[in-house]
Amino acid sequence: MNQEMLEKVRNTDGFIAALDQSGGSTAKALKLYGLGDDSYANEAEMFDRIHEMRTRIITSPSFTGDRLLGAILFEMTMDREIEGMGSAEYLWKVKHVVPFLKIDKGLADEVDGVQLMKPMPGLDELLARAVRKGVFGTKERSVIKLANKAGIESVVDQQFDVARRVLAAGLMPILEPEVDIHSPQKAEAEKILKASILEHLDALPEGQEVMFKLTLPSEDGLYADLVAHPKVLRVVALSGGYTRDEANTKLSHNPGVIASFSRALTQGLTAQQSDGDFDDALDTSVKSIYEASLT
Repeated sequence: MNQEMLEKVRNTDGFIAALDQSGGSTAKALKLYGLGDDSYANEAEMFDRIHEMRTRIITSPSFTGDRLLGAILFEMTMDREIEGMGSAEYLWKVKHVVPFLKIDKGLADEVDGVQLMKPMPGLDELLARAVRKGVFGTKERSVIKLANKAGIESVVDQQFDVARRVLAAGLMPILEPEVDIHSPQKAEAEKILKASILEHLDALPEGQEVMFKLTLPSEDGLYADLVAHPKVLRVVALSGGYTRDEANTKLSHNPGVIASFSRALTQGLTAQQSDGDFDDALDTSVKSIYEASLT
């Protein structure tokens, strides 16, 4: 594991940009960016357009390691280039932003009020490829919709099983057991989730650390125990469908938790903007999320 990246994530102020839209969320992200279905003829062109969008964000003068700790990439983004360099290499060497990789293959159907991750064939090869490309860590997402103890336990079991494989490959895992912000049992589900996470952390060997990406909680400061836990490197928050202003306000009420926003980060950015207007809009977004992450 790259020690310079580790120390940056551990000790530096900032937040993590989530640039890992994939599958069904790619078309939605492009539409919000001002590119409808008529801007690409097939799936390959759709992924070309999203890479162009991500490249525009990453190469912007507003996107630097001064305010960003890291960025989460989609596998296809990791395999592409930015200005003639591998995307992960460009992030670190040019921007001093720590690269992470989304490794899950999407969500299974809902059972017991949760959606587990689909099987991940070829995970070990993907992790080895990520190491070769200079990636520091990974992220894997599952979703909790109800306060079902058995379902939540199955989510946390699976998340930690994957995390152990990631650690064995020499990478830093970000576990993302997202609680749906529209859940009618959100607050209760979050309390069950936290208790399960703490139990699983106790079983981690001494000296191992993980990260968490969690929904902004209904109860302010709920995850303070995780922020302070010796086996937790950082706790980051997803925007989960909240607007940027809503997400920033909720984030500021959770000391020690930093942002890892996707939609809230790119809100207001469009393909039609001039480079100057685009950079100004991104700067406004980055500044507000950075400041909310300082609390």
